[in-house]
Amino acid sequence: MVARDGEDSPSNRPGMAMGLGAYVLWGALPIYFRALEPAGPVEIVAQRAAWSLVFCLGILAFTAGLRTLRPVLREPRTLGLVALAGTFIVANWLVYIYGVDTGRTIDAALGYFINPIATVLLAVVVLRERLRPAQWVACGLGVVAVAVIAVGYGELPWISLCLAGCFGLYGLVKNRIGRTVDALPGLAAETAVLFPAAVGYLVYLEAMGAGTFGDGAQHSLLLVLSGPITASPLLLFSAAARRLPLSVIGMLQYAAPLLQLAVGVLLFHEPMPPERLAGFVIVWVAIAVLTVDGLRNRQRLARRTA
Repeated sequence: MVARDGEDSPSNRPGMAMGLGAYVLWGALPIYFRALEPAGPVEIVAQRAAWSLVFCLGILAFTAGLRTLRPVLREPRTLGLVALAGTFIVANWLVYIYGVDTGRTIDAALGYFINPIATVLLAVVVLRERLRPAQWVACGLGVVAVAVIAVGYGELPWISLCLAGCFGLYGLVKNRIGRTVDALPGLAAETAVLFPAAVGYLVYLEAMGAGTFGDGAQHSLLLVLSGPITASPLLLFSAAARRLPLSVIGMLQYAAPLLQLAVGVLLFHEPMPPERLAGFVIVWVAIAVLTVDGLRNRQRLARRTA
């Protein structure tokens, strides 16, 4: 039986642990990416794509699940959507790692805070959904927050906006794929589509003498681990989503940007001037509006179907 919201059932406990594990890993990734220097964002993303495929295929082979990958690769529409999703997540990783490497981890955290607002806007623009008044308020607050930060800095927080947009589009494409493709074969298919370009780029780097793979055993090992380290949170999240109510997952998702924000401020000592702090506060108010509205809407739907 599926546990209701707030129930401390045995099925909820491992789900909560998996969900927290996923978001803690996502939140701590800036520390890992800093450890990959001097590798640049493109090399890291290429290494991540290559080793993620090896990691996913290894798990599928160990669990006798390789057959689940064949339908994804044989269906043209699904394969096309998987390739599109892979493109968006590559763009997301590139911008994210660039932000971390250039001392803008706080901007990256802001992007993931803005992501729910970007998702709502995509639902309007792409899916032609109608928003409730509270959702319009939240979107308006998001625009105000970006404006406050842009005026304070003299430029748009493009890293934040790109991350919110890319991850929102990734989620939209995954939604179009639906639940017919599980997380592991889906991730394996995404990386399989990207694998030739990733390996080709890595071979080119090494031929030009610009690659960092092989520059010390520790550095090479860290690059190899980029596959499982970035794939594991997604797999944990998928397992948690099958065990936890959507409302709980919705609350857990803010753990990652909170940790990224803490890493940026406390470990990397990135500045938090008043205008940036004001922008974050406005975004947090927008998130609170979205969360309360979402909970109330689910309660209304539950009463109607009871």
